[in-house]
Amino acid sequence: YKLSVAPEMDIMEYCRKEWRGNTPVAKRMRKGYEAVAQKFASIRRVRGDNYCALRATLFQALSQATQLPSWLQSEDFTMLSENLLSKYDWIKQWQLKQKLGRKMGEISEEIKEYLILLRKKWKKISEIKGPIEKQQACDKLFKNEEEEYSLYEALKFLMLNTAIELYNDDKNGRRVPVFSWLLFARDTSSNPCQLMHNHLNHIGHSGGLEQVEMFLLAYALQYTIQVYRLYKYSTDEFITLYPNDPEEDWPVVTLITEDDRHYNIPVRMCQETML
Repeated sequence: YKLSVAPEMDIMEYCRKEWRGNTPVAKRMRKGYEAVAQKFASIRRVRGDNYCALRATLFQALSQATQLPSWLQSEDFTMLSENLLSKYDWIKQWQLKQKLGRKMGEISEEIKEYLILLRKKWKKISEIKGPIEKQQACDKLFKNEEEEYSLYEALKFLMLNTAIELYNDDKNGRRVPVFSWLLFARDTSSNPCQLMHNHLNHIGHSGGLEQVEMFLLAYALQYTIQVYRLYKYSTDEFITLYPNDPEEDWPVVTLITEDDRHYNIPVRMCQETML
């Protein structure tokens, strides 16, 4: 098995290897990496398929998990697929991982398995006290393709559930975050059904996460995703938060991107930053 998240490497060493030239882009990237290196010592490369935003976010969340998030503890969490399918028939068109000989009715059972797996892995890793052991457990999980990809299916389904909640809240006159309007203002996702068909079903297969879907992921996990967007260095979008007005008690994970398509992860916070 190849590891989905490569071993750590010194950030500036990585930058020198990747950005040698003297083009304006290379200079900007180097400046961006220098700024990240003020806070983090190392970088871990994330495998670049269309799951990389989910992979980087989940890996960071699990690496620093010390408890099970409250939404993962709720009684009805594992009933999510049954509950949604009983209300929305169109969810039967959910694009599951390729498995031969799957019958139509099995979709809710299969998603339920993924959700249970997510809870089990999160609980197990969050209970590990030592940082080295915790890191080893994460590395082991992200070497197991079958489990790893099942977790991404669980995350995508949570994103769908969150989108349905936001859509219904808006229809019922409740306050929703601004990104929710943007999400449903797109021609390709004017409602949750379209969002599923045209976007969520393609994540991991033919496309990754768009910016507005990074907000959706953050809301689904109740995590703030902080991203160093290197090509935006020296603009006010260099460090972007999803959501941009995060809840006080949401944990924060940090990612790095050079182009808003592929995400890597910074690790080892520098000592002075931690104090």
